[in-house]
Amino acid sequence: MHIIAPDWPDMPDGIGAIATTRVGGVSPAPYDDGAGGGGLNLGNHVGDDPVLVGLNRARLRQALPGEPAWISQVHGVAVVDAATVQPGQPVRVGDASIASVPGVVCAIMTADCLPVLFASRDGKVVGAAHAGWRGLAAGVLRETVAAMRAAGAGEITAWLGPAIGPTQFEVGSDVFDSFMAGAHGADEASQTAQCFAPFPGRPGKYLADIYWLARIVLARDNVTDVSGGTYCTASERGRFYSYRRDQVTGRQASLIWIK
Repeated sequence: MHIIAPDWPDMPDGIGAIATTRVGGVSPAPYDDGAGGGGLNLGNHVGDDPVLVGLNRARLRQALPGEPAWISQVHGVAVVDAATVQPGQPVRVGDASIASVPGVVCAIMTADCLPVLFASRDGKVVGAAHAGWRGLAAGVLRETVAAMRAAGAGEITAWLGPAIGPTQFEVGSDVFDSFMAGAHGADEASQTAQCFAPFPGRPGKYLADIYWLARIVLARDNVTDVSGGTYCTASERGRFYSYRRDQVTGRQASLIWIK
């Protein structure tokens, strides 16, 4: 199993965080590792054999202090208390979770959308959010930060996990218009516009930088210590699943917990 340790220089002591890749599991194509070996698909909603997904999740579980709080992600803004997600109970719907209890693991699955991990500087509250463009524009990061602060978080730092990169994320004018409409003031509108590069020869199409869009959104809530944002799930075929690239594919996860 290949695990990414976040390049997160100011991650507080006493916090654990990892991101998985497609490598090191037991799933066959199209959920494999991209090189003919077993893939570490963690999504049980994408057509893979549930037994194999269970084996992949068990393999991941060995690297964690507890069972991940898997939630049903719907591109919304709801935030779940990860401690209330229990095996054998109905799946909770949400696109983010927070935890303030040691050993409770927040987990987000992605295959191009942006996973964002959060930690309060005192190490007492953590969170994870699923930020596709719809959720990002709708305010899922704002809601996650607000839930963390309601749980006692002070200053918050964040890490942007593996997502589709700015040379691959083609979007239409609806996405551009959505973010421009949500911009706060002329300066932010200017910064937001710079996140969309017109696609040559394709009127109304842009290449969007979801990593910088997330930084702009986070800055609204005074979260400015932000690391990560260096991967591209769509172009790194041998490392990541990508829905935009393959359509039928697996899911990787980004996870965080208090030790």
